[in-house]
Amino acid sequence: MIDDHSFALCLTHDVDRPYKRFHQALYYTLAERSMDHLRSFFARENPYWQFEEIMALEDDLGVRSAFYFLSEPGLFASGRPLDWVRPDTWIQKLGRYDPTNDDIAAVIRELDDGGWEVGLHGSYHSGDDIERLRQEKARLEDVLGHSVRGGRQHYLRMNTPGTWQIQAELGLEYDSTLGSSTDYGFVYDYGLVKPLSESFTVFPLTLMEQALPDPASRPQAAWQVCADLVAEARENEGVMTVLWHPRYFNEREFPGYRRLYRRLIELSQDAGAWIGPPAALLDHLDESTPGTTRSSLAAGTETW
Repeated sequence: MIDDHSFALCLTHDVDRPYKRFHQALYYTLAERSMDHLRSFFARENPYWQFEEIMALEDDLGVRSAFYFLSEPGLFASGRPLDWVRPDTWIQKLGRYDPTNDDIAAVIRELDDGGWEVGLHGSYHSGDDIERLRQEKARLEDVLGHSVRGGRQHYLRMNTPGTWQIQAELGLEYDSTLGSSTDYGFVYDYGLVKPLSESFTVFPLTLMEQALPDPASRPQAAWQVCADLVAEARENEGVMTVLWHPRYFNEREFPGYRRLYRRLIELSQDAGAWIGPPAALLDHLDESTPGTTRSSLAAGTETW
């Protein structure tokens, strides 16, 4: 148990593409056979810019979350011409954003000032490239004005334990990459994982929203998954970490996900959960009463 809370719910958002681009509109139009994705692309508003909506929703519920920002290198940063013409390279770079851009930088600082956690979303190749991750971290910290404490790798792309060793060497306290975009559940037990030492923590990803049954066509099935996970976390006094990408708060293109996120938080509040971003949970465990420590929630130091 975490003090007087029955379990912990950690809320996270990966900021992949805050600006909708044509290739995304076309992809979702073809995949879902819905013209709403193209219509919203040609509308005046930016349907993927959901920061204010998320902040308002969470503020209304009295909770905070973590936003992980990308600081990707440009297309020609590798210096290898063959990379410039590879389709997978173009897919990764299309729609990239610059965290030093005035609008993005302003949101980053607003989140930080408002009590939300701003963390690092390491780019596609950074999990095995310490210099690239070092540069991305420094760039985000220049905008933020202080150090970041953790984050998650883009596309959940990492190797174990190498990526964690790189993150720890760069001074990060935690990572939340370990998980799946297609499956959900407490695959790595119910606590935090200490793969290196007591000073570095892994928050396994319990649920990514896109792994759920479609809440528009199968609302009860989607809700049942969330309710079952909350019940399991409570029964086992666990740490449940969820990821909702900001674009999924756009109700026109992704109906049902915003409401489901709210219901998940409300159910967890009713169940007596501690709710917040991962870094805040680490602080809470450090400050908690004797017997409730980081290690008491850990699954143990694992061999990877």
